Amino acid sequence: MKIAVTSTGDELISDMDPRFGRAKYFIIVDPATLEYEVAENKQNLNLPQGAGIQAGKTIVDQKADVLISGNCGPKAFQVLNAAGIKVVTGAKGRVIDAVTQYKSGQLQAVEGPNVEGHWV
Repeated sequence: MKIAVTSTGDELISDMDPRFGRAKYFIIVDPATLEYEVAENKQNLNLPQGAGIQAGKTIVDQKADVLISGNCGPKAFQVLNAAGIKVVTGAKGRVIDAVTQYKSGQLQAVEGPNVEGHWV
């Protein structure tokens, strides 16, 4: 299993980024071993539109099973959902905290987006 977490930095102790499409990094974590990879999202940071869709494709390409973020808009949710990736929103704190909370059942996948498109 791989868990992708939106992040402001490139380490497990980095703070989560509440944004999905415009998050600076995605930390891709193996929850069993806590080994991780970093995927930069700089190519989507300044897009006038479509950042969520492009970020969703990045998560699909990383072969993540779960995405944990603060927020996820409708178009990004659609891309992730179509790929079978579970989406968890409302998470806060550090990347490692989000992974731990998900593993312990404190964070649950959602059935739809929690913000409108073009949320900044």
